[in-house]
Amino acid sequence: MELRHLPWGKMALGLGAAGLAAAQPAFAQEVAAAAAEAADAPVLDTGDTAWMIVATVLVMTMIVPGLALFYGGLVRTKNMASVLTQILAVASLAMLMWVSFGYALAFGGDSNAFISSGKYFLSGITADTLSGSIPEFVFVAFQMTFSAITVALVVGGLVERMKFSALMVFAIIWLTIVYYPMAHMVWYGSDDPAATGLIFGWDALDFAGGTVVHINAGVSALVGAILIGKRIGYQKELMAPHSLTMTLIGTGLLWVGWFGFNAGSALAANGSAGLALINTFTATAAGVLFWMLTERALGHSGSLLGACSGAIAGLVAITPAAGNSGPFGAILLGAVGAVIACLFVMKAKPKLGFDDSLDVFGIHGVAGIVGSVGTAFTMLAVLGGPAGDDYALWPQLWVQVKSVLVAIVWCGVGAAIAFSVAKAVTGGRVTPDVEREGLDLGEHGERAYNY
Repeated sequence: MELRHLPWGKMALGLGAAGLAAAQPAFAQEVAAAAAEAADAPVLDTGDTAWMIVATVLVMTMIVPGLALFYGGLVRTKNMASVLTQILAVASLAMLMWVSFGYALAFGGDSNAFISSGKYFLSGITADTLSGSIPEFVFVAFQMTFSAITVALVVGGLVERMKFSALMVFAIIWLTIVYYPMAHMVWYGSDDPAATGLIFGWDALDFAGGTVVHINAGVSALVGAILIGKRIGYQKELMAPHSLTMTLIGTGLLWVGWFGFNAGSALAANGSAGLALINTFTATAAGVLFWMLTERALGHSGSLLGACSGAIAGLVAITPAAGNSGPFGAILLGAVGAVIACLFVMKAKPKLGFDDSLDVFGIHGVAGIVGSVGTAFTMLAVLGGPAGDDYALWPQLWVQVKSVLVAIVWCGVGAAIAFSVAKAVTGGRVTPDVEREGLDLGEHGERAYNY
């Protein structure tokens, strides 16, 4: 039967099936079925595999050093080492949880609309096991980086006052009850409708994680900021970033890594990856410029902090539409996402009074919502999208809105549970003396800078 793995072997089996059909119909049907099964079996593509390994490493650069430097530069000097430590530790925790049971709950098979249950500790997966055209271990690793950066993003809403122990307890609970089910609901498809993820079954468009990553992280950071409370001196003392230079370096690393994040979500080295690549350029560039223009329209100077924030807003907005938009639709989405996020951060947030320290909700949550809903529009051919003449805009728009609402509710409730448990177990935040001295010394016994 090894013959079936070769093209000419499949042809021989097919001819044999045809020739025996009259005399031995049962045997012929068996052989034909075997030939069809062989034709449909996954085949390793070395080009796809090489690209996905590169994409996975690129996403890793988004976390350490990208996000760590981006967030670290935005806090005060006395808290720099604590932020770097929190990002590194929580991402490492997420990776170990993913290979132990996270992948099993999100993509393990034996599933329903909300969760999977199989392949715990990656059981049954070998170096020869395929997921589509790539080794399943590569798919596991790629998705592992998504879980790691999502929980790391939440850190930005809690910096400068949350205990390290509280963050780690939160991460364990949150990844289990929020992230893994969301990843399953949005990205797990099956031939069996009953086993298909809830939002996937609605045919929602989320190419690289508008709901799973950005709305998820943004809403969770907002919930945590409210439950943990404001920093001492918030809106009374100056809390300026201590190093915009590091924030710019982090922004650049995030942008570069995001090519793996978006283009890698094609899961192949193909035209869809190329489309996501160009869209990640154009949407981000639009985000940079339109955030700065919005600053100017509000009576402020265009700033480096604004440019970096706009870049992230553009990246976030295009994430769900990366493979579902033309380049000019991406420009529009990046621009709109940056303008709305800027208005929220500069106008709405001060009036609302919550202390989302590094604007995780204001950028990731708000731009993620804009991108997830706006994806319905970027599909339109008039914007260069891939939709045909039979595309139904308004039904798709409702699907996108419905998906966003489910994500907000699921993440909000799950994050509230996770933060409440972490607060009950650890106390949640550091003492006032530690907060004033800085978490570098108070929590970790070291300083980022020795001067």
